[in-house]
Amino acid sequence: MTTLTIREAEGRDLEAIIRLHEEDELGSHGDAWTPENRPAYEAAFAAIAQSPENSLFVALDGEEVVGTFQLTFIPNLTGRGALRVKVESVKVKGARRSGGIGGLMMAFVEEEALRRGARLLELSSNKTRTKAHRFYERLGFSRSHEGFKKKL
Repeated sequence: MTTLTIREAEGRDLEAIIRLHEEDELGSHGDAWTPENRPAYEAAFAAIAQSPENSLFVALDGEEVVGTFQLTFIPNLTGRGALRVKVESVKVKGARRSGGIGGLMMAFVEEEALRRGARLLELSSNKTRTKAHRFYERLGFSRSHEGFKKKL
């Protein structure tokens, strides 16, 4: 791995970001970079870019997008008004997993959260992703809640 850089995603990164999700059968949610889907991804990207509470990042090895994640900053009444950060859509290119990219991305997440005044990081991970769970636990995350989802 050359020097990994992490920066906010730009429009030119959108296809590469979707391709990372596309290669993950479990976490893709049916994502595919197609002419029919492109307008929906562009609209979502624009909404994220315009929201001060949301940030989308890419991890680059040279010019290649090898990882991505989204941060959502959530003000909270509980915890004496603690700002929390939801970490979502964490992806590392399949062929590049277990090479330290995820660890560097999560270190960046923590630094960015602290820089913006957050006191809590949270994320969810599919129950079948046992390797990911061990990874997050090694980073100091604990299994604290049971999550629920409902499609609308």
